[in-house]
Amino acid sequence: MKPRMNILLISSDQHRGDCYGFEGRRVKTPHLDEMAARGTRFSACITPNVVCQPSRASILTGLLPLTHGVSDNGIDLPAHTAARGFGGTLSAAGYATGFVGKAHFSTFQTFAPTGSPECRFSSAQYGPQWHGPYMGFDHVELMLEGHNNFPPMAPPAGQHYERWFHADSCGEQRIALYKKALPPLTDAHQTWNSALPVAWHNSTWVGDRTIEYLRTHRHEPFCLWASFPDPHQPFDAPAPWCYLHHPDEVDLPAHRVRDLERRPWWHRASLEGTPQLADESLRQIREKVSRTPVQSDRQLRALIANYYGMIALIDHQLGRIRIALDELGLADDTLIVFTSDHGEWLGDHGLLIKGPMPYEGLLRVALLVEGPGVPAGQCIHDPVSTLDLAPTLCDYASTELPAAVHGRSLRKLIESGEPERDFARSEWHLRPSRSGVELRLQTVRTRRHKLTLEQISGAGELYDLLEDPGEMRNVFDDPAYAAVRRELTDMIASRPSDEAIPLPQVGMA
Repeated sequence: MKPRMNILLISSDQHRGDCYGFEGRRVKTPHLDEMAARGTRFSACITPNVVCQPSRASILTGLLPLTHGVSDNGIDLPAHTAARGFGGTLSAAGYATGFVGKAHFSTFQTFAPTGSPECRFSSAQYGPQWHGPYMGFDHVELMLEGHNNFPPMAPPAGQHYERWFHADSCGEQRIALYKKALPPLTDAHQTWNSALPVAWHNSTWVGDRTIEYLRTHRHEPFCLWASFPDPHQPFDAPAPWCYLHHPDEVDLPAHRVRDLERRPWWHRASLEGTPQLADESLRQIREKVSRTPVQSDRQLRALIANYYGMIALIDHQLGRIRIALDELGLADDTLIVFTSDHGEWLGDHGLLIKGPMPYEGLLRVALLVEGPGVPAGQCIHDPVSTLDLAPTLCDYASTELPAAVHGRSLRKLIESGEPERDFARSEWHLRPSRSGVELRLQTVRTRRHKLTLEQISGAGELYDLLEDPGEMRNVFDDPAYAAVRRELTDMIASRPSDEAIPLPQVGMA
Protein backbone atom coordinates (compact mmCIF):
# COMPACT_ATOMS: atom_id res chain seq x y z
CA MET A 1 0.00 0.00 0.00
CA LYS A 2 2.80 2.48 -0.69
CA PRO A 3 1.68 4.42 -3.76
CA ARG A 4 3.43 7.61 -2.69
CA MET A 5 6.76 8.74 -1.39
CA ASN A 6 7.15 9.11 2.36
CA ILE A 7 8.34 12.49 3.67
CA LEU A 8 10.71 12.92 6.63
CA LEU A 9 11.65 16.51 7.49
CA ILE A 10 14.32 16.79 10.20
CA SER A 11 15.22 20.18 11.62
CA SER A 12 17.61 21.56 14.21
CA ASP A 13 17.32 24.91 15.99
CA GLN A 14 19.80 27.81 15.75
CA HIS A 15 22.20 25.71 13.67
CA ARG A 16 24.56 27.70 11.45
CA GLY A 17 24.80 26.75 7.81
CA ASP A 18 28.55 26.27 8.04
CA CYS A 19 28.65 24.10 11.18
CA TYR A 20 28.88 20.79 9.37
CA GLY A 21 31.90 18.67 8.57
CA PHE A 22 31.21 18.93 4.83
CA GLU A 23 31.41 22.74 5.15
CA GLY A 24 35.00 22.51 6.36
CA ARG A 25 34.53 23.33 10.02
CA ARG A 26 35.97 21.01 12.63
CA VAL A 27 32.63 19.76 13.89
CA LYS A 28 32.02 16.01 13.83
CA THR A 29 28.93 15.29 11.74
CA PRO A 30 29.62 11.98 9.98
CA HIS A 31 25.95 11.11 9.32
CA LEU A 32 25.11 14.56 7.95
CA ASP A 33 28.27 14.40 5.85
CA GLU A 34 27.12 11.05 4.48
CA MET A 35 23.66 12.48 3.76
CA ALA A 36 25.26 15.35 1.82
CA ALA A 37 27.35 12.86 -0.17
CA ARG A 38 24.38 10.60 -0.94
CA GLY A 39 22.02 13.44 -1.79
CA THR A 40 21.86 17.09 -2.83
CA ARG A 41 22.77 20.07 -0.71
CA PHE A 42 22.16 23.79 -1.12
CA SER A 43 25.07 26.07 -0.27
CA ALA A 44 23.06 29.30 -0.29
CA CYS A 45 19.84 28.50 1.56
CA ILE A 46 18.60 31.26 3.85
CA THR A 47 15.85 31.52 6.44
CA PRO A 48 12.80 33.75 5.85
CA ASN A 49 13.37 35.17 9.34
CA VAL A 50 16.24 34.89 11.81
CA VAL A 51 14.24 33.94 14.93
CA CYS A 52 12.22 30.83 15.73
CA GLN A 53 8.49 31.40 15.46
CA PRO A 54 8.37 33.33 12.16
CA SER A 55 10.80 30.99 10.43
CA ARG A 56 8.95 27.86 11.59
CA ALA A 57 5.62 29.28 10.48
CA SER A 58 7.16 29.98 7.06
CA ILE A 59 8.55 26.45 6.77
CA LEU A 60 5.09 25.07 7.51
CA THR A 61 3.06 27.41 5.28
CA GLY A 62 5.39 28.56 2.49
CA LEU A 63 4.38 32.15 3.29
CA LEU A 64 6.56 35.10 4.24
CA PRO A 65 6.30 36.26 7.87
CA LEU A 66 4.48 39.53 7.17
CA THR A 67 1.85 37.55 5.28
CA HIS A 68 1.20 34.66 7.66
CA GLY A 69 1.33 37.26 10.43
CA VAL A 70 4.00 35.79 12.72
CA SER A 71 6.41 38.66 12.19
CA ASP A 72 8.37 38.05 15.43
CA ASN A 73 8.53 35.72 18.40
CA GLY A 74 5.63 36.05 20.80
CA ILE A 75 2.97 35.94 18.06
CA ASP A 76 0.90 32.79 17.58
CA LEU A 77 0.35 31.28 14.14
CA PRO A 78 -3.42 31.20 13.47
CA ALA A 79 -4.75 27.65 13.29
CA HIS A 80 -6.59 28.32 10.02
CA THR A 81 -3.37 29.52 8.41
CA ALA A 82 -1.45 26.52 9.70
CA ALA A 83 -4.10 24.13 8.38
CA ARG A 84 -3.25 25.27 4.84
CA GLY A 85 0.41 24.33 5.35
CA PHE A 86 2.06 21.13 4.19
CA GLY A 87 0.97 19.15 7.26
CA GLY A 88 -2.72 19.79 6.75
CA THR A 89 -2.43 19.49 2.97
CA LEU A 90 -0.80 16.06 3.12
CA SER A 91 -3.20 14.90 5.80
CA ALA A 92 -6.12 15.81 3.53
CA ALA A 93 -4.38 13.93 0.70
CA GLY A 94 -4.34 10.69 2.71
CA TYR A 95 -0.96 10.85 4.40
CA ALA A 96 -0.44 10.03 8.05
CA THR A 97 1.06 13.27 9.34
CA GLY A 98 3.07 13.69 12.51
CA PHE A 99 5.19 16.17 14.42
CA VAL A 100 7.75 15.23 17.08
CA GLY A 101 9.79 17.66 19.17
CA LYS A 102 9.89 21.45 19.40
CA ALA A 103 7.01 23.01 17.45
CA HIS A 104 7.04 26.67 18.54
CA PHE A 105 4.13 27.53 16.29
CA SER A 106 2.59 29.15 19.36
CA THR A 107 4.15 31.14 22.18
CA PHE A 108 5.60 29.54 25.31
CA GLN A 109 6.44 32.59 27.46
CA THR A 110 3.04 34.28 27.33
CA PHE A 111 1.66 37.22 29.27
CA ALA A 112 -1.51 35.27 30.14
CA PRO A 113 -3.11 31.93 29.26
CA THR A 114 -3.79 31.63 25.53
CA GLY A 115 -5.36 28.17 25.42
CA SER A 116 -2.56 26.81 23.24
CA PRO A 117 -0.98 23.45 24.12
CA GLU A 118 2.39 25.22 23.82
CA CYS A 119 1.53 27.99 26.32
CA ARG A 120 3.19 27.61 29.73
CA PHE A 121 -0.08 28.59 31.43
CA SER A 122 -2.40 26.44 29.29
CA SER A 123 -0.51 23.20 28.66
CA ALA A 124 -1.96 21.54 31.77
CA GLN A 125 -5.39 21.63 30.10
CA TYR A 126 -4.17 18.96 27.70
CA GLY A 127 -4.01 15.55 29.34
CA PRO A 128 -1.63 12.64 28.74
CA GLN A 129 -3.92 11.18 26.07
CA TRP A 130 -3.84 14.30 23.88
CA HIS A 131 -1.76 13.85 20.72
CA GLY A 132 -3.39 16.37 18.40
CA PRO A 133 -4.48 17.22 15.85
CA TYR A 134 -2.40 20.37 15.96
CA MET A 135 -1.53 22.91 13.27
CA GLY A 136 -2.51 20.48 10.51
CA PHE A 137 -0.67 17.43 11.87
CA ASP A 138 -2.77 14.42 12.87
CA HIS A 139 -0.40 13.20 15.59
CA VAL A 140 1.97 15.29 17.72
CA GLU A 141 4.43 14.60 20.52
CA LEU A 142 5.69 17.93 21.81
CA MET A 143 8.05 19.57 24.25
CA LEU A 144 7.44 23.09 25.52
CA GLU A 145 10.05 25.40 24.06
CA GLY A 146 12.58 22.59 24.37
CA HIS A 147 15.56 24.38 25.83
CA ASN A 148 15.53 22.62 29.18
CA ASN A 149 13.24 25.06 30.96
CA PHE A 150 12.42 22.37 33.47
CA PRO A 151 11.38 24.29 36.62
CA PRO A 152 8.06 25.59 35.21
CA MET A 153 7.55 22.45 33.18
CA ALA A 154 6.87 19.79 35.79
CA PRO A 155 3.49 18.05 35.31
CA PRO A 156 0.68 18.87 35.10
CA ALA A 157 2.31 21.61 33.00
CA GLY A 158 4.33 20.58 29.98
CA GLN A 159 3.64 18.17 27.18
CA HIS A 160 4.82 14.73 26.09
CA TYR A 161 8.54 15.14 26.75
CA GLU A 162 8.03 16.78 30.14
CA ARG A 163 5.56 14.10 31.27
CA TRP A 164 7.97 11.38 30.14
CA PHE A 165 10.86 13.12 31.94
CA HIS A 166 8.94 13.19 35.24
CA ALA A 167 6.95 9.94 34.86
CA ASP A 168 8.90 7.88 37.43
CA SER A 169 9.02 10.64 40.08
CA CYS A 170 12.75 11.14 39.49
CA GLY A 171 12.40 14.30 37.42
CA GLU A 172 13.67 16.61 40.15
CA GLN A 173 16.84 14.55 40.54
CA ARG A 174 17.40 14.72 36.80
CA ILE A 175 16.89 18.49 36.82
CA ALA A 176 19.63 18.74 39.44
CA LEU A 177 21.90 16.63 37.25
CA TYR A 178 21.10 18.77 34.24
CA LYS A 179 22.14 21.91 36.12
CA LYS A 180 25.27 20.30 37.55
CA ALA A 181 28.37 21.37 35.63
CA LEU A 182 30.94 18.69 34.92
CA PRO A 183 34.61 19.68 34.77
CA PRO A 184 36.29 21.55 33.28
CA LEU A 185 34.21 24.50 34.49
CA THR A 186 33.86 27.60 32.34
CA ASP A 187 32.55 31.13 32.68
CA ALA A 188 31.48 31.26 29.04
CA HIS A 189 27.99 32.65 28.44
CA GLN A 190 25.23 30.09 29.20
CA THR A 191 27.75 27.26 28.84
CA TRP A 192 28.41 24.18 30.93
CA ASN A 193 29.01 20.46 30.54
CA SER A 194 25.74 18.99 31.78
CA ALA A 195 25.67 15.94 34.03
CA LEU A 196 22.24 14.91 32.72
CA PRO A 197 22.51 11.32 31.42
CA VAL A 198 22.25 11.39 27.64
CA ALA A 199 19.37 8.88 27.73
CA TRP A 200 17.19 11.63 29.23
CA HIS A 201 18.32 14.39 26.88
CA ASN A 202 15.69 15.92 24.62
CA SER A 203 17.71 15.12 21.48
CA THR A 204 17.66 11.45 22.43
CA TRP A 205 13.92 11.65 23.09
CA VAL A 206 13.26 13.18 19.66
CA GLY A 207 15.32 10.40 18.07
CA ASP A 208 13.47 7.72 20.02
CA ARG A 209 10.00 9.06 19.25
CA THR A 210 10.85 9.58 15.58
CA ILE A 211 11.93 5.96 15.24
CA GLU A 212 8.77 4.79 17.00
CA TYR A 213 6.62 6.88 14.63
CA LEU A 214 8.38 5.31 11.63
CA ARG A 215 7.80 1.85 13.04
CA THR A 216 4.12 2.53 13.74
CA HIS A 217 3.38 4.06 10.32
CA ARG A 218 5.64 1.99 8.09
CA HIS A 219 2.70 0.41 6.22
CA GLU A 220 1.11 3.71 5.09
CA PRO A 221 2.40 6.84 3.38
CA PHE A 222 3.54 9.29 6.06
CA CYS A 223 4.87 12.79 6.48
CA LEU A 224 6.76 13.40 9.72
CA TRP A 225 8.51 16.56 10.94
CA ALA A 226 11.12 15.65 13.57
CA SER A 227 12.25 18.86 15.26
CA PHE A 228 15.34 18.93 17.51
CA PRO A 229 15.52 21.93 19.90
CA ASP A 230 19.35 22.08 19.87
CA PRO A 231 21.96 23.53 19.33
CA HIS A 232 20.02 26.54 20.66
CA GLN A 233 21.41 28.10 23.82
CA PRO A 234 22.05 27.29 26.65
CA PHE A 235 25.16 25.51 25.42
CA ASP A 236 24.74 22.52 27.69
CA ALA A 237 25.79 19.32 25.92
CA PRO A 238 25.78 16.21 28.13
CA ALA A 239 28.71 13.85 28.55
CA PRO A 240 30.35 12.40 26.52
CA TRP A 241 29.27 14.81 23.76
CA CYS A 242 30.52 17.85 25.67
CA TYR A 243 34.04 16.34 25.49
CA LEU A 244 33.98 15.37 21.81
CA HIS A 245 35.54 18.64 20.60
CA HIS A 246 38.49 20.08 22.51
CA PRO A 247 38.21 23.86 22.96
CA ASP A 248 41.74 24.33 21.62
CA GLU A 249 40.73 22.71 18.32
CA VAL A 250 37.47 24.47 17.43
CA ASP A 251 37.09 27.17 14.75
CA LEU A 252 37.13 30.75 15.99
CA PRO A 253 35.59 33.54 13.89
CA ALA A 254 38.13 35.56 11.94
CA HIS A 255 36.53 38.79 13.16
CA ARG A 256 35.19 38.54 16.69
CA VAL A 257 35.08 42.09 18.05
CA ARG A 258 32.15 44.47 17.97
CA ASP A 259 32.49 47.34 15.52
CA LEU A 260 29.13 49.04 15.91
CA GLU A 261 30.54 52.41 14.87
CA ARG A 262 30.90 51.16 11.29
CA ARG A 263 27.46 49.53 11.10
CA PRO A 264 23.95 50.93 10.46
CA TRP A 265 22.31 52.63 13.41
CA TRP A 266 19.95 49.80 14.31
CA HIS A 267 22.79 47.45 15.24
CA ARG A 268 23.66 49.50 18.31
CA ALA A 269 20.05 50.44 19.04
CA SER A 270 18.92 46.82 19.13
CA LEU A 271 21.77 45.80 21.45
CA GLU A 272 21.49 48.74 23.84
CA GLY A 273 17.79 49.63 23.79
CA THR A 274 15.33 48.80 26.58
CA PRO A 275 12.60 46.28 25.68
CA GLN A 276 9.14 47.77 26.14
CA LEU A 277 7.36 44.97 27.96
CA ALA A 278 4.89 45.46 30.80
CA ASP A 279 5.81 42.10 32.35
CA GLU A 280 8.97 42.97 34.31
CA SER A 281 10.29 39.41 34.51
CA LEU A 282 9.93 38.89 30.75
CA ARG A 283 11.45 42.32 30.09
CA GLN A 284 14.52 41.37 32.11
CA ILE A 285 14.83 38.05 30.27
CA ARG A 286 14.68 39.75 26.87
CA GLU A 287 17.06 42.51 27.93
CA LYS A 288 19.54 39.96 29.22
CA VAL A 289 19.41 37.99 25.98
CA SER A 290 19.82 41.10 23.83
CA ARG A 291 22.84 42.22 25.84
CA THR A 292 24.91 39.08 25.61
CA PRO A 293 28.42 40.00 26.78
CA VAL A 294 31.39 39.91 24.45
CA GLN A 295 33.37 36.72 25.04
CA SER A 296 37.12 36.30 25.34
CA ASP A 297 38.77 33.78 23.03
CA ARG A 298 39.00 31.36 25.94
CA GLN A 299 35.29 31.69 26.69
CA LEU A 300 34.34 31.49 23.04
CA ARG A 301 36.34 28.30 22.56
CA ALA A 302 34.50 26.62 25.45
CA LEU A 303 31.13 27.78 24.12
CA ILE A 304 31.82 26.62 20.56
CA ALA A 305 33.10 23.24 21.77
CA ASN A 306 29.79 22.68 23.55
CA TYR A 307 27.80 23.98 20.56
CA TYR A 308 29.66 21.46 18.40
CA GLY A 309 28.87 18.73 20.92
CA MET A 310 25.16 19.51 20.76
CA ILE A 311 25.32 19.28 16.96
CA ALA A 312 27.20 15.98 17.13
CA LEU A 313 24.49 14.52 19.39
CA ILE A 314 21.84 15.48 16.82
CA ASP A 315 24.01 13.95 14.11
CA HIS A 316 24.10 10.73 16.14
CA GLN A 317 20.29 10.70 16.30
CA LEU A 318 20.14 11.21 12.54
CA GLY A 319 22.32 8.12 12.17
CA ARG A 320 19.93 6.13 14.36
CA ILE A 321 16.95 7.34 12.31
CA ARG A 322 18.57 6.40 9.01
CA ILE A 323 19.40 2.92 10.35
CA ALA A 324 15.76 2.55 11.37
CA LEU A 325 14.63 3.53 7.88
CA ASP A 326 16.85 0.79 6.45
CA GLU A 327 15.72 -1.85 8.95
CA LEU A 328 12.04 -1.01 8.39
CA GLY A 329 12.40 -1.21 4.61
CA LEU A 330 11.55 2.48 4.18
CA ALA A 331 14.82 3.90 2.87
CA ASP A 332 14.03 3.38 -0.82
CA ASP A 333 10.73 5.28 -0.79
CA THR A 334 11.37 8.05 1.74
CA LEU A 335 12.49 11.60 0.98
CA ILE A 336 14.67 12.91 3.84
CA VAL A 337 15.22 16.64 4.26
CA PHE A 338 17.49 18.20 6.89
CA THR A 339 17.56 21.92 7.69
CA SER A 340 17.35 24.43 10.54
CA ASP A 341 15.05 27.31 11.42
CA HIS A 342 17.90 29.86 11.56
CA GLY A 343 21.58 30.17 12.42
CA GLU A 344 23.67 31.59 15.26
CA TRP A 345 26.24 34.41 15.35
CA LEU A 346 28.62 32.24 17.40
CA GLY A 347 31.05 35.10 18.02
CA ASP A 348 30.95 36.68 14.55
CA HIS A 349 31.50 40.43 14.93
CA GLY A 350 31.57 39.95 18.72
CA LEU A 351 27.96 38.74 18.79
CA LEU A 352 26.21 35.68 20.19
CA ILE A 353 22.80 34.09 19.67
CA LYS A 354 20.62 36.20 17.28
CA GLY A 355 19.10 39.58 16.53
CA PRO A 356 18.36 42.03 13.69
CA MET A 357 21.79 41.84 12.06
CA PRO A 358 21.47 39.20 9.35
CA TYR A 359 25.11 38.21 9.00
CA GLU A 360 25.63 34.97 7.10
CA GLY A 361 26.14 32.90 10.27
CA LEU A 362 22.60 33.79 11.31
CA LEU A 363 20.85 34.03 7.95
CA ARG A 364 22.25 30.98 6.14
CA VAL A 365 21.16 27.45 7.05
CA ALA A 366 21.94 24.05 5.63
CA LEU A 367 19.47 22.30 3.35
CA LEU A 368 20.12 18.64 2.55
CA VAL A 369 17.83 16.43 0.48
CA GLU A 370 18.20 12.67 0.00
CA GLY A 371 15.88 10.11 -1.51
CA PRO A 372 14.46 8.61 -4.70
CA GLY A 373 15.36 10.63 -7.77
CA VAL A 374 17.66 12.99 -5.86
CA PRO A 375 21.13 13.21 -7.45
CA ALA A 376 24.01 12.16 -5.21
CA GLY A 377 26.90 14.46 -4.44
CA GLN A 378 25.24 17.50 -5.98
CA CYS A 379 25.74 20.99 -4.55
CA ILE A 380 23.38 23.74 -5.76
CA HIS A 381 24.59 27.31 -5.33
CA ASP A 382 21.38 29.11 -6.28
CA PRO A 383 19.92 31.26 -3.48
CA VAL A 384 16.91 29.43 -2.06
CA SER A 385 14.95 29.54 1.18
CA THR A 386 13.33 27.21 3.69
CA LEU A 387 10.22 29.06 2.52
CA ASP A 388 10.45 26.67 -0.44
CA LEU A 389 10.06 23.54 1.69
CA ALA A 390 6.26 23.41 1.91
CA PRO A 391 5.71 23.42 -1.88
CA THR A 392 8.69 21.10 -2.35
CA LEU A 393 7.38 18.46 0.05
CA CYS A 394 3.93 18.65 -1.52
CA ASP A 395 5.46 18.32 -4.98
CA TYR A 396 7.28 15.12 -4.00
CA ALA A 397 3.99 13.87 -2.49
CA SER A 398 2.18 14.55 -5.79
CA THR A 399 -0.15 17.14 -4.33
CA GLU A 400 -0.34 20.93 -4.06
CA LEU A 401 -0.90 23.49 -1.34
CA PRO A 402 -4.49 24.78 -1.44
CA ALA A 403 -3.54 28.42 -1.96
CA ALA A 404 -0.81 30.49 -3.56
CA VAL A 405 2.37 30.81 -1.51
CA HIS A 406 5.66 32.66 -1.78
CA GLY A 407 7.85 29.56 -1.77
CA ARG A 408 8.51 27.54 -4.94
CA SER A 409 9.16 23.84 -5.27
CA LEU A 410 12.83 22.93 -5.48
CA ARG A 411 12.17 19.62 -7.21
CA LYS A 412 13.03 20.76 -10.76
CA LEU A 413 16.09 22.55 -9.47
CA ILE A 414 17.19 19.35 -7.69
CA GLU A 415 16.47 16.96 -10.55
CA SER A 416 17.41 19.04 -13.59
CA GLY A 417 19.21 22.14 -12.40
CA GLU A 418 16.50 24.43 -13.77
CA PRO A 419 15.07 26.96 -13.40
CA GLU A 420 17.78 29.02 -11.75
CA ARG A 421 16.94 31.25 -8.80
CA ASP A 422 18.05 34.90 -8.77
CA PHE A 423 17.54 35.72 -5.09
CA ALA A 424 16.00 34.65 -1.81
CA ARG A 425 14.26 36.90 0.71
CA SER A 426 14.09 37.32 4.50
CA GLU A 427 12.05 39.82 6.52
CA TRP A 428 11.43 40.88 10.09
CA HIS A 429 9.12 43.42 11.70
CA LEU A 430 10.49 44.10 15.19
CA ARG A 431 8.20 45.85 17.63
CA PRO A 432 9.56 48.06 20.45
CA SER A 433 8.85 45.23 22.88
CA ARG A 434 11.98 43.49 21.64
CA SER A 435 14.64 46.17 22.10
CA GLY A 436 12.91 49.51 22.47
CA VAL A 437 12.91 50.43 18.78
CA GLU A 438 10.66 49.51 15.87
CA LEU A 439 12.35 48.07 12.80
CA ARG A 440 11.10 46.83 9.46
CA LEU A 441 13.91 44.85 7.86
CA GLN A 442 13.88 43.41 4.36
CA THR A 443 16.83 41.34 3.14
CA VAL A 444 17.57 39.85 -0.25
CA ARG A 445 20.50 37.57 -1.01
CA THR A 446 21.82 36.67 -4.45
CA ARG A 447 24.73 34.34 -5.16
CA ARG A 448 27.16 37.21 -4.63
CA HIS A 449 25.47 40.11 -2.82
CA LYS A 450 23.24 40.73 0.16
CA LEU A 451 21.20 43.86 0.85
CA THR A 452 19.26 44.69 4.02
CA LEU A 453 17.00 47.75 4.12
CA GLU A 454 15.49 49.20 7.28
CA GLN A 455 12.36 50.54 5.65
CA ILE A 456 11.30 53.05 8.29
CA SER A 457 14.56 55.03 8.26
CA GLY A 458 15.82 54.09 4.80
CA ALA A 459 19.18 52.98 6.20
CA GLY A 460 20.79 49.88 4.78
CA GLU A 461 23.77 47.61 4.43
CA LEU A 462 25.11 45.91 1.32
CA TYR A 463 27.84 43.30 1.24
CA ASP A 464 29.76 41.73 -1.61
CA LEU A 465 30.02 38.17 -0.32
CA LEU A 466 32.52 37.16 -2.98
CA GLU A 467 35.03 39.92 -2.25
CA ASP A 468 34.11 40.29 1.42
CA PRO A 469 32.83 36.98 2.87
CA GLY A 470 33.37 38.25 6.41
CA GLU A 471 30.95 41.14 5.81
CA MET A 472 33.43 43.74 6.99
CA ARG A 473 32.77 46.48 4.41
CA ASN A 474 29.30 47.93 4.01
CA VAL A 475 29.17 49.19 0.41
CA PHE A 476 25.61 50.55 0.64
CA ASP A 477 26.81 54.10 -0.13
CA ASP A 478 29.74 53.13 -2.37
CA PRO A 479 29.23 54.62 -5.88
CA ALA A 480 30.94 51.59 -7.38
CA TYR A 481 28.02 49.45 -6.14
CA ALA A 482 25.21 51.83 -7.12
CA ALA A 483 23.93 49.56 -9.88
CA VAL A 484 24.02 46.52 -7.58
CA ARG A 485 22.17 48.49 -4.91
CA ARG A 486 19.45 49.48 -7.40
CA GLU A 487 19.08 45.91 -8.62
CA LEU A 488 18.71 44.47 -5.11
CA THR A 489 16.44 47.32 -4.04
CA ASP A 490 14.16 46.40 -6.95
CA MET A 491 14.20 42.81 -5.70
CA ILE A 492 13.04 43.99 -2.29
CA ALA A 493 10.34 46.13 -3.91
CA SER A 494 9.05 43.09 -5.82
CA ARG A 495 7.60 41.63 -2.65
CA PRO A 496 3.89 40.84 -3.16
CA SER A 497 1.56 43.37 -1.52
CA ASP A 498 -0.20 40.76 0.59
CA GLU A 499 0.91 41.74 4.08
CA ALA A 500 -1.60 40.81 6.75
CA ILE A 501 -2.94 43.05 9.48
CA PRO A 502 -0.41 42.71 12.34
CA LEU A 503 -1.35 39.99 14.78
CA PRO A 504 -1.33 40.62 18.54
CA GLN A 505 1.76 39.89 20.56
CA VAL A 506 0.73 37.39 23.24
CA GLY A 507 4.13 36.87 24.84
CA MET A 508 7.87 37.00 24.37
CA ALA A 509 8.91 33.66 22.89
